[in-house]
Amino acid sequence: MFWEFFSDKYQKIVFQYLPFLCLSHVPKPMDVEEYVRRKIADGADEDALQKNLADLIIDIKNVKPSYASAFARAVIEEVKNTRGLKGDFFEFPAAGVKMGEFGVGSRGKGDFFAHRQIARIIGKTSASVGVDEMDDAGAVCAGGKYIVCTVDGMHSRLSDYPFLAGFHVTRATLRDVYVMGAKPIMLFSDIHVADDGDVAKIFDYTAGITTVGEVMDVPLVTGSTLRIGGDMVLGNRLTGCVGAVGVAEHLTARKSTRPGDVLLMTEGAGGGTIATAAIYSGFPEVVEQTINLNFLVACEMLMKSEVFHNIHAMTDVTNGGLRGDAFEMAETAGCRIVIDENAIGGLVEPHVRNMLETLQIDYLGVSLDALLIVAPPEVSEEICSVVKSAGVAMHEIGYVEKGKPESVLMVDGKECDFTPRFRESAYTPVKKVVDTEMRNFVEMKEKVAAAADAAIRKKQHVLKSLMEKKKIL
Repeated sequence: MFWEFFSDKYQKIVFQYLPFLCLSHVPKPMDVEEYVRRKIADGADEDALQKNLADLIIDIKNVKPSYASAFARAVIEEVKNTRGLKGDFFEFPAAGVKMGEFGVGSRGKGDFFAHRQIARIIGKTSASVGVDEMDDAGAVCAGGKYIVCTVDGMHSRLSDYPFLAGFHVTRATLRDVYVMGAKPIMLFSDIHVADDGDVAKIFDYTAGITTVGEVMDVPLVTGSTLRIGGDMVLGNRLTGCVGAVGVAEHLTARKSTRPGDVLLMTEGAGGGTIATAAIYSGFPEVVEQTINLNFLVACEMLMKSEVFHNIHAMTDVTNGGLRGDAFEMAETAGCRIVIDENAIGGLVEPHVRNMLETLQIDYLGVSLDALLIVAPPEVSEEICSVVKSAGVAMHEIGYVEKGKPESVLMVDGKECDFTPRFRESAYTPVKKVVDTEMRNFVEMKEKVAAAADAAIRKKQHVLKSLMEKKKIL
């Protein structure tokens, strides 16, 4: 490996400064439509705005002044044409709470609350496993079998590392299918690259997806490729998602968790989150530990074994780490989950554990990509044996009992609170800064819930209109 030519000390130094050295010429992401919208709202002079925007465009895109000026004028005109539009299709009642400050996507209390509002808007459906159950994937019954579907977004900080982004998001979406007890049968993808991004990003991202897909014999069959914001977002940012469809006969959804069950967990080396922490904190050598398919292979082995149908529930340790997943499982199943901290530490891959400890990142609150199984105690040993035959370590870490739906952590024989934090463990330097700022959570929840209520009212209003039109046809 290239990195082996450098000592650990110099690897970290090089990697800390490499992004600034290599990416200094890369276009900076910028939403010109948002920029103009804000400036016009503040009463900016149009001529001055056009000149300032043109200068920014030249700085980012390195185009001729005449092109930049014409582009700036066109953006201003488009924004002006959208001002004052009224009605359900053009307006929404703002919550007054920003995505970042509420922690949406950060796998903590704010994110979980927001997802429960999404479930309210969707409402109760005919699905065998619906979004209201906060599971890893959804399922419907068709032809006597369960069709399982899920989709995962790539890690946003892997935009400059397309192969890693594609690899880890594909592994994540396949995990979500497997833990529902389903055999994945196909993949689909969505790739968005900003206007100035190199086309090669699409190819590298796709290579990452299909590397996982080919090893696990799950074909990538369809997808979409677009630009982020069309002409309006300048820069080279990449984002996207990968989804998977699977077929199951025996579902292992979280709601099947029962009092008396035990919890088993495999060793985890992390995925996109750990790779991101490694890259942006000066531990590039740890990234290679995340390039494995241990989780998927272990699931394949389990599904082929006789003990598989004795498993009640499975999940992956991703959403806010074990703190988040144990909490969500307890809420969904209506049970009390008890975790023994002494049993967990040895299941974090040593290189990853060392990095997390060095960076003072709570390993219980970050995605480890470990497999968590809930099953009757009498089959615990057999399940571990099957998983270990795939070369993956696994042992018991806790149990389920009757009581208040909650998760608790046993530390040296004492019960400690194990509820999720507002956000997952801060695992990059930027996240450590962001984690210091927070508005009143109760106040924000009320505003977010009110916004969800407004969306439900709009949905019902439009539904009523469409249903009435349908009756006429």
